[in-house]
Amino acid sequence: MKTFEQEMQARIDANARNTGLQTTAATFMKATLPQQYSYNFAWLGRPIIQYPQDIVAMQELIWSIKPDLIIETGIAHGGSLIYSASLLALLDMVDAIESGTTIDPRISHRKVLGIDIDIRAHNRTAIEAHPMSSRVQMIQGSSIAPDIIDQVKAAAVGYQRILVCLDSNHTHAHVLAELEAYAPLVTVGSYCVVFDTIVEDIPAEMSQDRPWGKGDNPKTAVWEYLRRLQDEDRTAADGAPLAFMSDENITNKLLITVAPDGYLKRL
Repeated sequence: MKTFEQEMQARIDANARNTGLQTTAATFMKATLPQQYSYNFAWLGRPIIQYPQDIVAMQELIWSIKPDLIIETGIAHGGSLIYSASLLALLDMVDAIESGTTIDPRISHRKVLGIDIDIRAHNRTAIEAHPMSSRVQMIQGSSIAPDIIDQVKAAAVGYQRILVCLDSNHTHAHVLAELEAYAPLVTVGSYCVVFDTIVEDIPAEMSQDRPWGKGDNPKTAVWEYLRRLQDEDRTAADGAPLAFMSDENITNKLLITVAPDGYLKRL
């Protein structure tokens, strides 16, 4: 297995140097984004609105981190909430298998917490009716409103391994405010995943009907947040120094992703 992993890492490193492959991947992204390619996929019956590569990447992170709390901004149809809840359920089953215990699959100390400014009634109903719903909690309101931030922070108390995913309003100001609010909750070795950083890398006309675009998007917010962390002494929610790195290894492995440089690992 060690040899396999070494060969895999060598291929990923080669991807980073392969300009032709990088160009091909970028061409694919530019061709598929206007076609709403990510809208073609569902997870356990709920539209997930993600590229398959990012879905696989998140599975690898969840298996590695084994979070007991996943915080997600942006709910839409709920596919990502159900995805996260189902992987948390698998972690519960693994724990039970390894310990030789019997569990009630509806009961778990693990949870996914979703925040959205507008949880539409039909989506809420479908999410609450889903078999994975016992691991899902939803909060309606702006993810950057002080009262919502306070609710999330209160809900996060007592959890040991926290993963955060930001995928709501994609303007620089909004994502930067989300990073300021929620990145400090991420535990050491876990990630804050900022989706749709790709907006900075695609032609400006592809975002002309949106309030975000080149120079004003999740990637520029990531750049600003990482700069702030370098220039200022910040403390995380756990009281330890707060530092993140953009995990370029994930970007180089996926090639096809809406979150280039958006996989932020807490150091």
